[in-house]
Amino acid sequence: FSLETGKETSNESRFKAPGLRAAKTTTLFRAVNPELFIKPNKPVMALGLITISLCVGYLGYLHAVKENNQELYEAIDSQGDGDPENVLCT
Repeated sequence: FSLETGKETSNESRFKAPGLRAAKTTTLFRAVNPELFIKPNKPVMALGLITISLCVGYLGYLHAVKENNQELYEAIDSQGDGDPENVLCT
């Protein structure tokens, strides 16, 4: 803080804004990379983590149910051969 002008000097202002907040960037860079300039929001992160976890769990559930409902089988005859030409499937 300079006593003559009443404004902060460049050295002091540089220490108050660490990281990319102090760097000179374009508006496009800030628009494309907002996570570098916005303070993290813990409740929103928790909500996102819960939502993603539920989505992955639901996809796993659908996959498990689909595997259990498949009516695929390998037809074999009484001798145990799996040759489809010799097996009568009804």
